[in-house]
Amino acid sequence: MADGSTSTFQAGRTGLIVRIPEAEPTVRRWRERFDPSAQAGVPAHTTVLFPFLDESRTDALVHSALADVLCSHPAFDLRFERCGRLPEVLYLIPEPDTQLRQLTEAIVDRWPEAPPYGGRFTEIVPHLTIAQGQEDTVLEEIEADLADKLPFTSHVSSVELIVHDGVKWQERASFTLGE
Repeated sequence: MADGSTSTFQAGRTGLIVRIPEAEPTVRRWRERFDPSAQAGVPAHTTVLFPFLDESRTDALVHSALADVLCSHPAFDLRFERCGRLPEVLYLIPEPDTQLRQLTEAIVDRWPEAPPYGGRFTEIVPHLTIAQGQEDTVLEEIEADLADKLPFTSHVSSVELIVHDGVKWQERASFTLGE
């Protein structure tokens, strides 16, 4: 979710996330040190869509449309048992990731003006960021520490709309997935 540091989060920017509270005991200390989104108040999560619409556009009609889109997708379980890497980024891989991809695709179908990551990447890669902007030696240390703390499972039953207020990320609404 981060653009690199907390100073690059813009007031009014929004995102849609799935909270993964079961990850907190495993990743909190690393995220607080090495993930700018954690430092800005975002809990352990997988991103469904970032950025979403500017806060000025997220009125009652958008909330209602989000509720309609999301309730058509059933709740599901994710298992986190291994790490993945991108350049200078360490993350946990949610498995299976099909439902996360489907949530993203459904929201982008409804709001094509909000492509994932502003259109910077062509592929959707669901993940739970642990650290970014770090050298390989730091990422290797974190990955070694996590090895005996995995796996864990999380039940996903809602998607949260979060907004940056200029200082921290705040939850604005929660949308329940279908049964």
